[in-house]
Order: sequence, then structure tokens, then C-alpha cells
Amino acid sequence: MIGDVSISIHPSAEVEDGAYVGAGTRVWQLAHIRASAYIGSACNIGMGVYIDTQVKIGSFVKVQNYAQLFDGVQIADGVFIGPQVCFTNDLYPRAITIDGQLKSAADWHSMPTFVRYGASIGAGAVIVCGVTIGEFALVGAGSVVTNDVAAHALVTGNPARFQGYVCRCAHPLDDWHEDNGQIRGFCPSCQQLCGFAVNVNK
Repeated sequence: MIGDVSISIHPSAEVEDGAYVGAGTRVWQLAHIRASAYIGSACNIGMGVYIDTQVKIGSFVKVQNYAQLFDGVQIADGVFIGPQVCFTNDLYPRAITIDGQLKSAADWHSMPTFVRYGASIGAGAVIVCGVTIGEFALVGAGSVVTNDVAAHALVTGNPARFQGYVCRCAHPLDDWHEDNGQIRGFCPSCQQLCGFAVNVNK
């Protein structure tokens, strides 16, 4: 559904019938948004971004150039997705069925992937389907995420491994420690103490 005058869609972008784009969202050149995709308010969808059918994106989300979000991906509010990030959606992909015929959409079995509030994913990261990336987590550029990422965790590498915890401002925490299911540490950027639950789903 498009009709709000505050929505900006570049003439070269394709937004299929049945897609929903929220008020104040901007869709840039060559982006492709499939039918039944949902994009919330005040988002920025960069050049060449592909958003598949059934993908759900909250509000105040930035999806940078040429990111690819396939069926099964659910993005909460306030998430940053860097350029050329790729979300997969099948752990056992094949182009053909076991009898050698080309697979159709009905043969595909996508797995859900969740990115929680405020999380950030760096440029060129690959997110293997079926994982949850917790609130305010930070995935380093070029990482390959194969397991859940805890809230506020910093992960890097292939496969992505835990490197520490970050503040809501994304800077690494100094002197963090666990205390009764809570992570507590000091942010040298904000100059304040931070505390949050360890649970990945928080």
C-alpha cells in the first residue's frame, strides 16, 4: 500500500502491488520490494536493495545499498543493515528437486531470522538463516553469522565469534562483567555505566 505523500520512491525502484511502505520512508534507485513485504515508517531503503516477499521491517530502519533480505527475515525497529549484507533463508539449498526438476517456490522451506531492536550489521556480513541477533548487538563487517548473537554482543569473523559487549552507542564497553544475569560495564564514549540482560531475545 502506497499513497502517503511523505513516502519517496525513486522512479527506477520497483515496489510490487501488495507491498506496504510506511509514512516517511524513502526508497532509492533500483531497489526492489516484493509483494507482501512490509516496511514501517521513516525507513531508508538504499540503492539496489532487494526485499523479498513476507519480509517484515520495522520503523526507523536503515538498509544500505545492495543489501539482500530474503523471505523469512524479520527486522525490528531501529536496526542498521550495512551495504551488501546478505540474509540467507534455507540451510539446505538446492536448485533442483531429488528427481532433477527445477525447484519452485512451493519446494522452498525458508527458516525465520530475527534482528532485534537497535542492532547493527556491518557491511558485507552474511547472516545464515535461523538465527536471532539480539538488541543493540553489533555484527562486524564481513562476518558470517551462524549462531544467535546475544543482546549488546560484538561478534566478528567467519564464523562470527564473540569479542565483547557494546553500549547502545555501539562503542565497546570497558571492564564489563556479568552480575546475576546482567552485563555491566563502562562506555568510554558515553562516559557512563551500562547494564543490560544477557538474554539474546531481550
